[in-house]
Amino acid sequence: MSAYSVSPSGEKFLIPTEADYQSEMARLHRLAEQARRDGKEVVVVMGVGFVGAVMAAIIADTVDKQTGKPSKFVIGCQRPSPRSYWKIPLLNRGESPVKAEDPEVDPMIARCVKEKKTLTATYNSDCLALADCVVVDVQCDYTKHDLGAMRTGEAEMSALEATMRTIGEKVPPHCLTLIETTVAPGTTEFVAWPIMKKAFAARRIAGEPLLAHSFERVMPGREYVSSIRDFWRVCSGCNAEARTRVEKFLREVLNTEQFPLTVMDRPIESETTKIVENSYRAASLAFLNEWSLFAERNGVDLIKVIAAIKMRPTHNNIIFPGPGIGGYCLPKDAGLGYWAYKHILGFEDGDQVFKISPTAVDINDTRALHVAELTRDALRNMGHYIAGADVLVCGASYRQDVGDTRYSGSEMVVRKLTEMGAEMRVHDPYVDHWYELESQDTYPAPGHSWSRFFRNQDGLKDIRVQKDLAAALHHAEALILAVPHEPYLKLDPDQVVQWAGGPLAVIDCFGILSDDAIRRYFELGCEVKALGRGHIQRIKEQVRSA
Repeated sequence: MSAYSVSPSGEKFLIPTEADYQSEMARLHRLAEQARRDGKEVVVVMGVGFVGAVMAAIIADTVDKQTGKPSKFVIGCQRPSPRSYWKIPLLNRGESPVKAEDPEVDPMIARCVKEKKTLTATYNSDCLALADCVVVDVQCDYTKHDLGAMRTGEAEMSALEATMRTIGEKVPPHCLTLIETTVAPGTTEFVAWPIMKKAFAARRIAGEPLLAHSFERVMPGREYVSSIRDFWRVCSGCNAEARTRVEKFLREVLNTEQFPLTVMDRPIESETTKIVENSYRAASLAFLNEWSLFAERNGVDLIKVIAAIKMRPTHNNIIFPGPGIGGYCLPKDAGLGYWAYKHILGFEDGDQVFKISPTAVDINDTRALHVAELTRDALRNMGHYIAGADVLVCGASYRQDVGDTRYSGSEMVVRKLTEMGAEMRVHDPYVDHWYELESQDTYPAPGHSWSRFFRNQDGLKDIRVQKDLAAALHHAEALILAVPHEPYLKLDPDQVVQWAGGPLAVIDCFGILSDDAIRRYFELGCEVKALGRGHIQRIKEQVRSA
């Protein structure tokens, strides 16, 4: 029976059989030989997901700074599994396998595939034998077994370890392997390098594998490409030759003239740089959670407090945390460091050493639960129960003006309110499908959905993200402004109430509402609650007394 891989748009692709591998390798061999005759370096990118697909295109778009001619030929490699094989035929058609708000992504991929012919994709990992350089963009996740208890989780190393084993078995002796994935500190030197050394020894290859590390700092949104190409990088190598090679490669591919490259002595230093960088941001955001609760309970508007603090230049990067910290990195990276301290580096006193980072992750993971409480209380003040209430969440993504839903605080809000019996609706101008809900049995992987932390979740598979805000608001009893998307910033209270068909509870998660808007909602008979905005009660009393 034939197996298929289905793309997010529903297109079906027949998964290759064993008989297809030989002809595929012959195709790749011809392309690589032609590239070398043209003076190009052959680069294999392992993993063409959120980072790998665009990184592959950036490398393929590289030109020699002296001649202006293309200097790299890139082969993007992805496992031919039912879940991910569809990315390969899409790339080979010149179409991006990742949705991006950045208008540069689609044209760049199309240009490299169709015009420059410097980018192709394959399912056959034997292409590693053709490589001068391999870039590893295979995910290294951190699984949390309990909600709000990061310490009980563990790093998922199996996919990365299997990839490194395959690379060690197939790459030429002088091929540079660059791990670009964010990994647990110590992974490159104490996990990946020994795997490659063992594979080289089995092949009777004298000398050490050339292994390096350089983490990405990719950001979704309209600056997606620039966040990879035009951004500061940190790199390191397991030995002197690897360090020299990775520095040369990154200087050729990235804009290191304007964004200087930092070269570290050891990979554990570059790995730790990424973990500390993201743990610092996660901790600073978690810190504001306690002051958010303080503000709510004592008549203080934390939004105004933060604005006043930001006037001081030394503190102008302070950020209000909203309903939780989403995206792929901040919710998990501290966990990689905590786990590595014991399981890679061999120390047993992790709970005594790591106090702030695990607590910050736990706070950020559970902050959204308070939004459900505010929604319940707002409805109760209007004489409604949360059970059976029609609640609209505006914003499914984890940050403003992007369509990235990974670990979004909005998901936790929806799941908790669903557990409490609310009837949920979702609107987002940037998200077409909320796969964390629609495909929660299998996405992001079987058994990994946040649905495992809540009851009464089966019905969420039927939720579809709406695009017509007026229709989504029809007869809604509560509106949760969960993400500060541009279309939500200047919503007119009178229009909102008209679309809803009457007064409703309004919950502001991100300081979206001005005082005038809050006042108008109260004048229209609505109830308003907000994270960190205790002054709302004062506005309510002013309106009621008037």
